[in-house]
Amino acid sequence: MNPDAHQLWRAPRWALAVLLAVLGMLGPFSIDTYIPAFSGIAQSLGATPVQMQQTLSAYLFGFAFMSLFHGAISDSVGRRPVVLWGLAAFTLASMGCALSQSIGQLVFFRAMQGLTTGAGIVVARAVVRDMFAPAQAQKVMSQITIYFGVAPAIAPIIGGTLLVQLGWHSIFWFLTAVGVVLWLANYKLLPETLHLSQRQPLKVSNLLQGYWQLGLDPRFLLLALASGVPFNGMFLYVLSAPAFLGDILGLAPTQFFWFFVLTISGIMGGAWVSGHMAGKLAPKQQIKYGFSIMLLIALLNLGANALFKAQVAWALFPIAIFAFGWAMMVPVITLLVLDLHPDRRGMASSLQAFIGASANGLVAGVIAPLVMHSAVALAASSLAMMCVGLWAWVYLHRRWPQIGRTVDHPAH
Repeated sequence: MNPDAHQLWRAPRWALAVLLAVLGMLGPFSIDTYIPAFSGIAQSLGATPVQMQQTLSAYLFGFAFMSLFHGAISDSVGRRPVVLWGLAAFTLASMGCALSQSIGQLVFFRAMQGLTTGAGIVVARAVVRDMFAPAQAQKVMSQITIYFGVAPAIAPIIGGTLLVQLGWHSIFWFLTAVGVVLWLANYKLLPETLHLSQRQPLKVSNLLQGYWQLGLDPRFLLLALASGVPFNGMFLYVLSAPAFLGDILGLAPTQFFWFFVLTISGIMGGAWVSGHMAGKLAPKQQIKYGFSIMLLIALLNLGANALFKAQVAWALFPIAIFAFGWAMMVPVITLLVLDLHPDRRGMASSLQAFIGASANGLVAGVIAPLVMHSAVALAASSLAMMCVGLWAWVYLHRRWPQIGRTVDHPAH
């Protein structure tokens, strides 16, 4: 924690949470605003469904690759420069998407968007721990998750409206405008939160040493798996939304918003509970409750889909409850990741994001296309991905039972 943190931000804590959450929202906005325009873009550019899927995969893999470096660089040059340069590059990439005249150009600039978007969410996590003690940091991280959850709910609505009114190019002009506004807001408001005494030398040897230190730490890898892989149990349904909601459940595109509203409500509710429990319940207990909820609902979801034909009346609620369990435990695990190596919090956030984004890209490019047309296959895949995270946490808990045992009480 920065020893001068109380002097760097004198506004209310929730205001910093909003600023950091909006930075994190840039990622889901970059995905969810253009998903409603898939068919329109394909028709306009003469692209096949496989080529359209590449615009998503290119973004996700670009995000995953560059996530390795955003936080690590911020450990050396500071948080603020990485955020500002990342936002500037994102704005230019969005402009390139808006001006694209072929599917090849769009895939390229979507990859550029992915390479730049991660600066926001990766560095935002490190900023939280720079500024707050553990229990306070959990409250702020939970607030960020709540605000962050708004993005997937409103982004498809904005994207669909822009598509109908102004055409698909307008979606990327909108993202360009978002980039400009965020750059101005962070230039004016975001303080430099990394203390000079805590900076790492910006040398290749030092970076490699840091990656080696974290990469060989089984505690870090297990925590990253425990937070990043279960997310895909929910994200799989988001990626499969056109097939799951339209083909399996028979919803019209104008009715898709119910799925997003319920799922985001689950995320926001779980994050609120996590923040409410900060300083009152040991982190390992919160994680246990989150996984218990996800395991139970994933099993019920698989059983229901195996026995009955999926119906709108019940098929959306298990996903929302799963999202609740995930959001209840992920702020806690994220802080445990950041505190394993306090001198390399930016790099830890980078590697955590890389593992999560790599899993996202694998699900988007390989798993979702294979299972999206079967309710049973979707439910089974969701359960399997949750079990990977559960196994990671259970193994960690048995090997290092002291992790997450103590309760840090917030200052009053």
